[in-house]
Amino acid sequence: MKKVILVSAIVLSVFISCKKTTTTSTGSTEIAPSSPKEAEIVEPSGNQCFASTANNNTIELNFNVNSHQEVNGNLRYSLYGKDKNEGTINGNMVGDTLIADYTFNSEGTSSVRQVVFLQNEGTLIEGHGDVVEANGKVSFKDRKTLKFDPGNTLIKVDCDKTINK
Repeated sequence: MKKVILVSAIVLSVFISCKKTTTTSTGSTEIAPSSPKEAEIVEPSGNQCFASTANNNTIELNFNVNSHQEVNGNLRYSLYGKDKNEGTINGNMVGDTLIADYTFNSEGTSSVRQVVFLQNEGTLIEGHGDVVEANGKVSFKDRKTLKFDPGNTLIKVDCDKTINK
């Protein structure tokens, strides 16, 4: 009987240690992406819309995923105290992670930067990390070290109610 309890405790501890969230020294919880083999494959599902409105900031994202996991859509940032920028995204779903190039206009200048969003329970969490610029494009230095702070969460919304259709 003691062996059964011991084995059950070990199995339970292994399952608990596989949880994909970590707590940082600041007390906020970060979420890590699953590897493509572990992540649920996203099926084509038509137009999807997500938005975040917090602290006088608005972020809106709408996109479509095709049968090859290719993504295209629109993204708009309206951040308090900063110039609004909006443009298009083109990229791919890799497991539970959207990786795309964001081509946008801000202050009359066209720019390209990489964006990464992690799907988590019907939401998208934007990733942030160190960047490098090469050939006119800003990319993440190492996507494996990105931070996915739940404070940067976009929730799924009705596409008819978003400004960025």
